[in-house]
Amino acid sequence: MTYPPIVRRAALLTASCALLQHAGFVLAMQTDEAAPLAGTRPAISALTPQPDAAAAVSGAALGSPDMAPDAQGNVAELMRMIQGEKLSELRTTYNGSYGASLFFYPDEMAYYVALFQDKHFWRVIKSGDAERAEAIYTGFVQQTAQLAAVEIRRTQLQAQKARIQDVIALSEDRAKRLQADLNVARTQQARVNDYQRQTQSEAAVLSAEKERAQAQLRQVQSEVTQLQRQTEFGLPIQK
Repeated sequence: MTYPPIVRRAALLTASCALLQHAGFVLAMQTDEAAPLAGTRPAISALTPQPDAAAAVSGAALGSPDMAPDAQGNVAELMRMIQGEKLSELRTTYNGSYGASLFFYPDEMAYYVALFQDKHFWRVIKSGDAERAEAIYTGFVQQTAQLAAVEIRRTQLQAQKARIQDVIALSEDRAKRLQADLNVARTQQARVNDYQRQTQSEAAVLSAEKERAQAQLRQVQSEVTQLQRQTEFGLPIQK
């Protein structure tokens, strides 16, 4: 089945826009050498083949006589077609840094199913059977989930470790604050104890002085009474 040129151009334009949208954020945040974090999505156009496939793509682009089209593998062929913006990206699934994509080449009604890790294509299967391509894609998706399990677990453990470290830092800060408060309380308690001892000692001295003063007062009052009696001896009793 042959599509009119305007349909093919529209499909290519759609694929190009999708690739650019996928590339925007990741290309701004990551270098080509850095592996994407679990959950991030490198753009399909940013993916590269393994060295052998890369050489094949480079040789084909330079028109090397040793690189006939039928000598290229599926990885090199897929990369060449992506660079030429001839494919439509139908599906892509990411699990950690692993991913699987299903591409469609409308000119030949062919499907390319790709498995990749980090930013490198790993395996590519070409098929003219849509159902087979979907089945292969499903299998690749399951494979990415299995492969990424440890990677995702590592990401979760890193987050948990970071959280625990934050809690430790907060707890240590809290402990320092409590220790500071305890030191202040102990210092103040020592001062209070000294003040209490001093006050009790002064109170004991004052109590003894009070007793002596009361005894002296009783003695003086007794003397006054006796003197009063002597002074008024023989006088009529005051009514």
